[in-house]
Amino acid sequence: MATTTKSTAKKTTSRKTPAKKDAAKELKDLFEDGLKDIYWAEKALVKALAKMQKNATNEKLKNAIAQHLIETEEHVSRLEECFESMGRKAQAKKCDAMQGLLDEAESIIKETEPGTVRDAGIIAASQKVEHYEIATYGTLAAFAKILDEKTSLKNLLATLKEEKQCDESLTKLADTNLNSKAK
Repeated sequence: MATTTKSTAKKTTSRKTPAKKDAAKELKDLFEDGLKDIYWAEKALVKALAKMQKNATNEKLKNAIAQHLIETEEHVSRLEECFESMGRKAQAKKCDAMQGLLDEAESIIKETEPGTVRDAGIIAASQKVEHYEIATYGTLAAFAKILDEKTSLKNLLATLKEEKQCDESLTKLADTNLNSKAK
């Protein structure tokens, strides 16, 4: 049986997936697709953060979400500037990864009672979003550097720094008392 499984796995992994007609052919195409993706993600996050803030009970958490909402609106503006600097109109393309993370956050809110347990869940969901954004902005900044997209690089690095700071703030908030109270 192990031999059969091994040969089956080998057959399925050796096939290449054909590219779509509009597939990225150059790094610049991949970069622009990534910008469209994160642009959609940030705009969707603006809406989701307002709901998270409304459902949080801890004042420090509510304030942290409010602060990040302001930053996220700035992230949207920076991304619009990235598009503009490349002579492109800002365009959003649905980000399936962010949609999944936001669906999970919504589920956590629905599946927890208001209070410290829900607050801990909101922090956990928020940090998953932050980690996704950190990975995305880091990758896009690396692409911008290679492509010599100076305005984009500046904006992406500024946003990356803020995403990392937000993640650190959420960790401190969870560690200082929220997770213990949720116990």
